[in-house]
Amino acid sequence: MSDAAASTDRNRLDDEESPYLRQHADNPVNWQPWDDDALAAARERDVPIFLSIGYSACHWCHVMEEESFEDEAIAETLNEDFVPIKVDREERPDLDSVYQTIGQMTGRGGGWPLSVFLTPDGEPFFVGTYFPNEPKRGMPGFGELLEDIHESWVEDREGVEERAEKWTDAVRGELETTPDPGDAPDEGALDDAAAAALRGADREHGGWGRGPKFPQAGRVHVLLRAHARTGRDEYLDVARETLEAMALGGLYDHVGGGFHRYCTDREWVVPHFEKMLYDNAEIPRAMLAGYQVTGRERYARVARETFAFVERELTHADGGFFSTLDAQSDGEEGTFYVWTPDEVRAAVTDETDADLFCDRFGVTTPGNFEGSNVLTAATDVSDLAEAYEMDEREVEERLEDAREQVFAARSERTRPARDEKVLAGWNGLMVSAFAEGALVLGDDALADTAADALSFVRDHLWNDDEGRLSRRYTDGTVKIDGYLEDYAFLARGAFDLYQVTGDVDHLAFALSLARAIESDFWDDDAGTLYFTPVDGEELVARPQELTDQSTPSSAGVAAEVLLALDHFVPRAGFADMVERVLETHGGSVESDPLQHASLVLAADRYAAGSRELTVAADSLPTAWREELADAYVPARLLSVRPPTAEGLESWLDALGIEEEPPIWADRDRRDGEPTVYACRSFACSPPRHDVADALAWFDGDAPE
Repeated sequence: MSDAAASTDRNRLDDEESPYLRQHADNPVNWQPWDDDALAAARERDVPIFLSIGYSACHWCHVMEEESFEDEAIAETLNEDFVPIKVDREERPDLDSVYQTIGQMTGRGGGWPLSVFLTPDGEPFFVGTYFPNEPKRGMPGFGELLEDIHESWVEDREGVEERAEKWTDAVRGELETTPDPGDAPDEGALDDAAAAALRGADREHGGWGRGPKFPQAGRVHVLLRAHARTGRDEYLDVARETLEAMALGGLYDHVGGGFHRYCTDREWVVPHFEKMLYDNAEIPRAMLAGYQVTGRERYARVARETFAFVERELTHADGGFFSTLDAQSDGEEGTFYVWTPDEVRAAVTDETDADLFCDRFGVTTPGNFEGSNVLTAATDVSDLAEAYEMDEREVEERLEDAREQVFAARSERTRPARDEKVLAGWNGLMVSAFAEGALVLGDDALADTAADALSFVRDHLWNDDEGRLSRRYTDGTVKIDGYLEDYAFLARGAFDLYQVTGDVDHLAFALSLARAIESDFWDDDAGTLYFTPVDGEELVARPQELTDQSTPSSAGVAAEVLLALDHFVPRAGFADMVERVLETHGGSVESDPLQHASLVLAADRYAAGSRELTVAADSLPTAWREELADAYVPARLLSVRPPTAEGLESWLDALGIEEEPPIWADRDRRDGEPTVYACRSFACSPPRHDVADALAWFDGDAPE
């Protein structure tokens, strides 16, 4: 027996750094990580692979572990007849993409835990998600399923392999193949996407769909941008209804800030309680845009409180952001977050304050979740003021006092486990959110937090000599080559931080990442950006990520940031690359624009142009920052240009370019004062000393 085959005689997950994999290190199943030894063992033993994909905060992953993977009889079958492999989908989104696609294409659905049976060559022939230990609700028991698949492998090997080949060809065609190019979507794509969002909206409860409600931040951005373009009030109404539902319902943690993954019901009451870093980046960005458009302080407050939550509970001591908080504590989902009236009254010393808190957040004796209460903003402050004969300010102050006491009491509970992976791409999303928060909320400390996180990722995951990015840092260990989402999300984060701070080092890093995107992910023959690097591990298919899912489309984010960066290095051909991507996938975008929200936003920036604001000054003046904080400027490109020739020369050196980019050329400081230039689609305003006039120029309202 070779060393590879012998390795399957034990559970090898205690050698892994992923918290999710380590959770399974004590199972009697001889779990293997996805590596060369495990794959070689399957080939040598000539047995199927059982691939289980999940993540540390996944509730049903925990359930299947307790029911099946800790069962000695099931473990014996898995160990004897299969090579069982565990994968953390947050570490390996490429594997997850390939095998989730099989589930969706075969009508078996997707989700986690994902359970896939593969040939020794990695070709899938059976797929599902959660399987119970015993048969129920039409699902086979997992032990029974294992026996059936083993029997098929032994008795009908030819049929199994034919199915595997057919499925592999199908997934390769779905994920890897590109259509013949057509025309890039024009400015109408934005309105088409917004109209689709309007048609599918739940106008009674907010959001989309009539079942579980997921945050759809990209759709909110599409609606807000389309409203700004067309003035159609219904677009704003749907965006506002969705933001309100997320801010007021159970998706939001009203005690400690931050958002849960999704709500299990149409009314946004009961969440799936895990908290993911990416949701707590993307939802606040949508809230901030909604605040700029509507002026509703609630959106700003929710964003501010979410940033405080991330800083408090998801931030590494040296600056990076951790990945998730689990849904469970003490083995039960949601127990950290839910309340009974008695628990509130035990936490809040003043009886009236406790009553106010219960009325405000819908805490009742029957409850809305297994005898307890998920907090929702059930009663308006104005109604409470009338009922309790107080003014609204007093109600708000007393509610805040009560919240602080409830928060303190909750801190004594068993906390959900934290997954302390620092992922490059997810950190990029959070850097963007903090940077935008710094501008919109007027809080420079948020930009400092973003800069610390960006520095952490650069120090630990970026190889400057090779121009390569790793995906994951955990407790001093770095692993896995970065995917397109890591480069694209981090490039956007670095660029957004440059826009807010004017620090050219952030711009230089964004350009380095953009150059790596071109060299490692761009395929000129196919006219597309692939999700995996050109020299990465060869899977049964090389995926693309074109649609928005739990995170934005990496191809869409890459396209938008490449378009922005093209203004600084136009000869690099970034815009040409984006044009090719949009021509290749224009048909998909036009046929289903709502599923391609990030690509729609990129197509709109390409067709309509960025709204450039070039500031010639030592730094962005405080009064101008305040003006920009209140201004919704879709496809904004804010650039600070050094006001002197000496400063400009040093910046060009930092960027690795020799000539002044068009966005800075001839845009000098005038009259010794900070000067701003507004430009769009190769037309520019006269130089201005008032940023409000420059903003008005975009809408044709600027004074002469």
